[in-house]
Amino acid sequence: MSHVTILGTGNMGQAIANVVTKGGNSVELFNSSDVAKPITGDIVILAVLYPSIAKVLEERADQLAGKIVVDITNPLNFETFDSLTVPADGSAAAEIAAKLPQSRVLKAFNTNFAATLHNGTVGTEPTTVLIAGDDTDAKALLAGIVSAGGLKAIDAGSLKRARELEATAFLQVTLAAGEKVGWTGGFAVIA
Repeated sequence: MSHVTILGTGNMGQAIANVVTKGGNSVELFNSSDVAKPITGDIVILAVLYPSIAKVLEERADQLAGKIVVDITNPLNFETFDSLTVPADGSAAAEIAAKLPQSRVLKAFNTNFAATLHNGTVGTEPTTVLIAGDDTDAKALLAGIVSAGGLKAIDAGSLKRARELEATAFLQVTLAAGEKVGWTGGFAVIA
């Protein structure tokens, strides 16, 4: 079994913790006031808003070395909800990977809403977690945790695919914010 540390106790952190524990894995949830607590998980999930990433990395970069680090963020412009804040040929995950050269960085969960993780479905389809990253073993480990938790996992390719995952999530969030789709739904993958 795996031990997972989730930095962030909001809706997404709670939903991911539920998936992790459903599969028989252990989890520890840290909020922003838990800075003094050491990270003990082999997998660390960054379940915070993108603007908080710089502070998290500043406080914990040394503890993330050698770990699998899962970026779930979406680099939205939270003032306008009308653009991403990273260059078109980049991604939040790529920025994180550059700052954590001794970590195996993955992009996952960012195309899911918390409700679909809790329910295990998007409409009538099983919830699918798309995983991008350059480390095959790290992706397989995370996919196993996701599958054990009752969801589908799909290897979405290298970490370069994070930009497409972030663009997909951006579209989904703007549709939900514009009340064109619900926050309890989302995109489904039928394979």
